[in-house]
Amino acid sequence: MQRPEISYEFFPPKNIEATFRLWDAVQVLSPLKPRFVSVTYGAGGTTRDLTRDVVATLHKHSGLRTAAHLTCVDATREETLAIADDFAAAGVTDIVALRGDPPKGSAGFVPHPEGFANSIELIESLADTGKFTIRVGAYPDCHPEAGSMQANIDWLKRKLDAGATEALTQFFFEAETFFRFRDSCAKAGIDKAVVPGILPIENWNGARRFAESCGTHIPAWLIDAFEKAQRDGREDLLATAICTELCSDLLEGGVDKLHFYTLNRPELTRDVCFALGVTPEVKFEQVA
Repeated sequence: MQRPEISYEFFPPKNIEATFRLWDAVQVLSPLKPRFVSVTYGAGGTTRDLTRDVVATLHKHSGLRTAAHLTCVDATREETLAIADDFAAAGVTDIVALRGDPPKGSAGFVPHPEGFANSIELIESLADTGKFTIRVGAYPDCHPEAGSMQANIDWLKRKLDAGATEALTQFFFEAETFFRFRDSCAKAGIDKAVVPGILPIENWNGARRFAESCGTHIPAWLIDAFEKAQRDGREDLLATAICTELCSDLLEGGVDKLHFYTLNRPELTRDVCFALGVTPEVKFEQVA
């Protein structure tokens, strides 16, 4: 099995304790030589300033290639592109361009009167600057707002054609979900990389709520397995085994890149990477 290229997603901290947790996560995972790490926005753009600060700090002090999430939510075009310019000025030239989730409690996404109407407009404007490598989101289980899977894939193709170079998928629980999606993307003429997003299940109840909110299919066998593991106190062992098996199935099916949603808790992600053969590089010095 070929050693995959890996990348990680972090989220910006909201307090001092969370800041230390984020830095600990970076320290644990950076020896595995990710090809990049990304930093999210909160729902409704609530962590915009934190994201900008964390991205700049990681880029400057960690030595990691760092990608910033950028959304269309609650900002004018001018404000959004000014943030992008700030990233570029700080040396950050990787952006994950997203429409973004609406603020909590709202009925749905409503564009700012002077903002980008959707992710495609944002991608086009970023691509026009010539400054950025742009990644976008993709949905192996149909996006909740897409009318059909075909519409879901057609929208992804439009985002890639607008100037993005790669797509990172929402998480899923079975390799076959990704393989079906990959085949449908190829049939639609998508020839850019579609990288599977992996969610190591640190907390089953939280992961299940997250999956339900974003339309991710939850297989019955997984629900049953975690219910039994919770009774027996074996959740961590089960989570590691399931995530490792999912990644192994993907690699055997021709996948060569994996993107991990770490939730700033690195241990399970690290353990899965170790099981896949992604370990720190050890250099031996020759003794005379």
